[in-house]
Amino acid sequence: MSLEIKAAGGVVLNGDGHIAVVHRPHHADWSLPKGKLEVGEDWAQAALREVEEECGLRCALGAPLTSSRYAVRGVPKEVRWWRMTVVEDLGFAPSGEVDELRWLALDDALDLLTYEDDKRLVREL
Repeated sequence: MSLEIKAAGGVVLNGDGHIAVVHRPHHADWSLPKGKLEVGEDWAQAALREVEEECGLRCALGAPLTSSRYAVRGVPKEVRWWRMTVVEDLGFAPSGEVDELRWLALDDALDLLTYEDDKRLVREL
C-alpha cells in the first residue's frame, strides 16, 4: 500500500473580494489555509475545519477548485480545494502553526504567496 498525504483547504473570499492568506512561521511561508485530514473526516469537512482553526472563520463551501499534487520529502500529497465564503468571523488567534492572517486583493495575494500552486488557485477565481 502506498502512503499518500491527504489535505484540504479553502480559498476564502470576503465581501470586498479580498482573499485570506496565512503566514506559517514554522515553514516561513505565506500560503492559503489548509491541513491534513483527520481520521473519519472527508475532504470537505477537513477543508472547513482547517480554515476555521487557522483563520478563525466559519465558512460555507463554494465550488471545488483544481486539486494540488506534489511530494513532501518524497511522499505524494494531494490537496483538495474549495472556494469559500465567510459565514461567521470567530476572530483570528495567532498560534504556533499560523501567526498572521492577511486579507489581500487578488493581485497582492499573487505577489505575497510563496507557492505556485497557491497562485494558480488564486488565478482560477
